[in-house]
Amino acid sequence: MNAPEKISLFDLRAWSAGQLAAIERALSCWVASPDEAPAPAGLCDAMRYAVLDGGKRLRPLLVMAACAAVNGDAATALRPACAIELIHAYSLVHDDMPCMDNDVLRRGKPTVHVQYGEAQALLAGDALQALAFELLTPGDDSVDAPTQARLCRLLAQAAGYQGMAGGQAIDLASVGLPLTSAQLHEMHRLKTGALLQASVMMGAACGAASPTALAALRDYGAAIGLAFQVVDDILDVTADAATLGKTAGKDAAQDKPTFVSLMGLQASRAYAQQLHAQALASLRASGLENTQALQALADMLVNRQH
Repeated sequence: MNAPEKISLFDLRAWSAGQLAAIERALSCWVASPDEAPAPAGLCDAMRYAVLDGGKRLRPLLVMAACAAVNGDAATALRPACAIELIHAYSLVHDDMPCMDNDVLRRGKPTVHVQYGEAQALLAGDALQALAFELLTPGDDSVDAPTQARLCRLLAQAAGYQGMAGGQAIDLASVGLPLTSAQLHEMHRLKTGALLQASVMMGAACGAASPTALAALRDYGAAIGLAFQVVDDILDVTADAATLGKTAGKDAAQDKPTFVSLMGLQASRAYAQQLHAQALASLRASGLENTQALQALADMLVNRQH
């Protein structure tokens, strides 16, 4: 599907480069090095290993793009951008452990429990989750209290039993079981979609937008959240581990229900494009003028190769 004409005037690569540089600097600063803020028994090493030097940073980019769409404050948005990446990183650390998916490769390198041991990986994930909320509540007056509260609530809901953790519970309970389309959609709305949607809404919380615009952004986030998972399921059967940076074909090997197993490969590809169209339609309905970055990220998300 071709994106709207005005997206051709927007240079996603250049915009992303600037945003990613700021995000990486902030993450490297806030996920403290052992020399600057030593943690017991080398815990900082495992935390930094889980977060730095890898990952697409899609969620932080969505935060920054949504902030721009509502003419928000980029300095404020950098905190939720990093916070949601810490939640994502912690979820991957725990997801890869033997008690869950038991994976050995993530972001092209050994998973945290392989590198540091299971106990240290568990604690690193716990510490990253706590640090995410610390970032959202700075001790100075750089973020006002009402915004801090909104950001914390959005992130907590997206990460908890009504979001990512709840979806992961359904996923683990569904291995080897046939799921209906509605059940599969609900699982991924929670497991994957909730954090992606929250990224958009946390960025929007750093500025001002009408109820109509916020509802449209919420719909955009829901569409790209589901599209991301559909594409993930496609890549799991079409790409190799070197391209993905993680183990390929593991869903089929673990007998997990996916969009490809339910719909087939071609229908899944068509569905991803349909969701992409829904996302762009939601942006048009928002009435916001500065949505080029959100449009470009939706296009990149659906057409990615890893």
